[in-house]
This record gives sequence, C-alpha cells and structure tokens, in this order.
Amino acid sequence: MSEINVGIIYGGKSTEHEVSIRSAKSVFEALNKEKYNVSLIHITKHGEWLLATDNESIKPLDNTNSSKISVAPSQGLLADDKQVQLDAVLPILHGTAGEDGTIQGLLELADIPYAGCGVRSSAVCMDKDMTKRLLELKGIKVAPSIVLNYYEKDGQTYDDAYEKLGVPMFIKPVNQGSSVGVSKVSDEKSFYEALDTAFSFDTKVMIETGIDGREIEVSVLGNEELFVSLPGEIVSQTDFYSYSSKYLDENGALLNIPAEMNKETLEQIQQTAHDTFKALDCEGMARVDVFLTPDGEIIVNEVNTLPGFTSISMYPKLLEASGVPYSETLDRLIELSLERYERSERLKTDIS
Repeated sequence: MSEINVGIIYGGKSTEHEVSIRSAKSVFEALNKEKYNVSLIHITKHGEWLLATDNESIKPLDNTNSSKISVAPSQGLLADDKQVQLDAVLPILHGTAGEDGTIQGLLELADIPYAGCGVRSSAVCMDKDMTKRLLELKGIKVAPSIVLNYYEKDGQTYDDAYEKLGVPMFIKPVNQGSSVGVSKVSDEKSFYEALDTAFSFDTKVMIETGIDGREIEVSVLGNEELFVSLPGEIVSQTDFYSYSSKYLDENGALLNIPAEMNKETLEQIQQTAHDTFKALDCEGMARVDVFLTPDGEIIVNEVNTLPGFTSISMYPKLLEASGVPYSETLDRLIELSLERYERSERLKTDIS
C-alpha cells in the first residue's frame, strides 16, 4: 500500500508549457509507485487546473479525462468539492507562473508541502536583475549589464549600450527561462530588433555583456546541508545556447559530464554554486550556471530553481554522475519538502 500521496503539477501558462510536460513524464516514470500514490494535475495554457481521472501517464487533460480543481486556502486542492489527498507536491513547472514564486505562494496558502525553493527565493531567482543585485552584495561575480523597464525602452540607444558593454551583447527578458526571447547582437539593427523581441515576453529587459568563457552548470540539492554535484559543461554547437539548441535541435549542444578541469577549479566552482544557493536563500534544489573564463574567473550567469527534469536534463544527470540516481533525487526532494513544512509548522502564529 502506498504511504505518501504525491501530486505532480505540470503544464502551466508559460512559454515553457511543453518543456514542463517532458520533465513531468520523466519524473512520473522515475517515482517509485510502491512508495508513492501519485496524483496528476495538469495546468492548461489557459490556466485551468485539471486532475486526471486515471494516473497511468502524463498527458494533456481535457473535460473527458479529468476533474476541475479549485484551490482553497487551508483546505488544499478540491476536485468536485472533495479534497485531493496530498502529502507533498512536485511542481514540475518552468518559467512564469511556475518558478517565479506564484505557484509556491498558492501552495503555501493551500497548506501543502512542495518541493523546491520557497516564495521569496523563487521570485528572486526568476528575476535576473534582483539575482545579480543580491549576488553582488555578497561579492559573487556577475556579468555587467543594463536593465530597462518598458517605459525606458525608447531612451536606450545602441551607442550607449556599446560604450558600456561592448559587443557581442545578449538581450533577454528578465523574467523568462530556457533562453526564451534571448538574442545575441553585435550591430545597431539587431540591437533594436532584439529589444522588441525581449519586450514582447516581459516588461523588464536586461542587456548583458557577452562573456568569453566555458558554460558550466552545477546541481545543488538540500535545505541546510547541501549536496553540490560535479560540474558539467554545455558546448553549444550553434551561435549560443538558445531555446532551439536546448529542446528542438538534437545536435544543438554537447553535454560534457563531468566537465574537464583541474581539482582546484572544480572545487572553486562548487564553492561558488554553494555560496550562490545560500546567498539567494534557496532550498530544496537549484541549478547554478556559471561562466569559466580563460583566465580562471568564475562568473555566475543565472540560477534555475526549477530546472529541466527530463532524463537527459543537466540537473538530474549531474547528480547521477555525482552518485545520486534520478529516483533517489526525487525521494530526497520530497523528504526536503516535508522537512521544511514541519519546520515552518513549529513557528508561532500567536503572540499571546
């Protein structure tokens, strides 16, 4: 008999809807069904929450194979006015309304433990601008950049950006993942086109200097005590590691796991990942992406609090290469979610 009721939430109102479904399929297949009673919850692209009437596979749901879900503060998730029994949730959602603190806040109100970072760190890490500000306060190196709000767009010139950042530059939405809306630019015409593209995905955009360096990724797992994986390297076979390179072009990138480097550099990168995780108040899991420059400088690029979770994604593969199998990673994430929930339940809510 299954002992723990686990919900997998997937899909979502995000440009990464399809990526979420791929990740959720891998998670569902890896979960030990003798240990977990799994409920499948699909958020459609229109934002509707649906509970699968059977739990045999991850798939898009509609009115013929699901029940509509409502979220009730302190009661949890309700399907047909009956409570969905959940001890913990794996929110396998990427991008906006998934890893930006919104789903985390909803689950907090519903009083349901969930895997991954909390509201505050999820929101901060999704916002590349706020991430950089906090890391700089801790003395952790990040790439120079310019941040624009939508009302500042018309005042930003190519010449000014070139003077401050040089070329190439990367223009990206501040609150998107998987390289959605990201452009690499080296001339004035592509600069303004890239701004238009980025602003079509977000109201805040970052212009960032291009870094000449190796793209290194590290997986971090834990709450107070952290397990930091061996570093892996992304070797893009295209102009840069774009959405297409990650998910559409099977030859878009090579993944070197573990990355080749000397022991001292490896340990420095692991320490940087550890310090970044702590500085941003992360818990549960995150993937820390850095650049390693030719002179050995380590520059943090970004932090993903709900990284890709397909069987070939870097987060689980790095942990596997470091001695933590995929299924064990999921077990640990569920344990960490329950640990954090129990800790928060001990906090006082009454001053009398």
